[in-house]
Amino acid sequence: MTSASDTFIEALPKAELHVHLEGTLEPGLKIVLARRHGHPLQNRTEEEIRSGYSFHDLPSFLALYYEGMELLNTEQDFYDLCYAYLKKVASQNVLYTEMFFDPQLHTRRGVPFRTVITGLGRARRDAEKDFGIHSQLVMCFIREMSAESADETFTQALPYLSEIVGVGLDSDEKGNPPAKFAHVFQRARDAGLHVTMHCDIDQENTHEHIRQALEDLGSERLDHGLNVLEKPELLKQARERRIPFTVCPFPNMAIRPGSNEKDIRALLDAGLTITINSDDPGYMQSVYITEAMKMARDGAQLTPEELLAISRNAFNAAWIGEGERSTYLDRLDAFARQQGLMVPAA
Repeated sequence: MTSASDTFIEALPKAELHVHLEGTLEPGLKIVLARRHGHPLQNRTEEEIRSGYSFHDLPSFLALYYEGMELLNTEQDFYDLCYAYLKKVASQNVLYTEMFFDPQLHTRRGVPFRTVITGLGRARRDAEKDFGIHSQLVMCFIREMSAESADETFTQALPYLSEIVGVGLDSDEKGNPPAKFAHVFQRARDAGLHVTMHCDIDQENTHEHIRQALEDLGSERLDHGLNVLEKPELLKQARERRIPFTVCPFPNMAIRPGSNEKDIRALLDAGLTITINSDDPGYMQSVYITEAMKMARDGAQLTPEELLAISRNAFNAAWIGEGERSTYLDRLDAFARQQGLMVPAA
């Protein structure tokens, strides 16, 4: 097998389905926001900020992630955050992205829901006009907060559901199973929204959480979800239902050093539908989707054909209309022909 080249990965048409907008907050933008609001961080350099980013598990990462929230306060702050991410990934040939956002981390600080959604929506529209990238929002609920808080947040979101394509579940999984949020996910499904959930790597009761997500709460995708490989019954269900897994090589490497080769290859060999994504590039050495695909390539020796299939998986898993999907797949097929690769029969 011949691994895909850097130039192949860079030119590959892409869709990203697992990225946290708050996690795209780069040190440079942190300093801009700190100066805007008179925050002490304004006196630090990008290198000083980045040197403090060290984590080895989910709780240690979340401590870093939450620290950055206090810099996001105004509609312009959220606009700048979202626009910067979309500009970056548009330059990496991302045609479409679904972006997680965490409104509870802001509303609990007194930032109105409207401020968050309006800033993000304006950035999305401007980025589509400026760079041709289409994007949608997936609203996540914070696991360590109460189910009542999730319900309150969903109620706040009701006037803005046209801006939101789905809901998700993220943050600290310990003691916070998907079942805790069954009511709010039912409300979301009843409102016509799509559903996905994080099942992070090597968490307490992870197999039961994966089962609840798939069987009880009707999750259409699994974010991370690598522990599915350890339970044949769950693996069989995910394969038969063609559940997409949004795999993120950088955090996998941080939590399981040297594991990308084994894990990504095992997912593919098991016949699972995987996509490759960045997760939180602002805190993860600026590993955006192109860099994440190169990491996956290096770890699992992915061929051009395999990376083409992974990109196809992302477009097929996207929560978009069939006309839009066909447009993206046509772009992907044209790229494959340019590269001398086989194009699947219609």
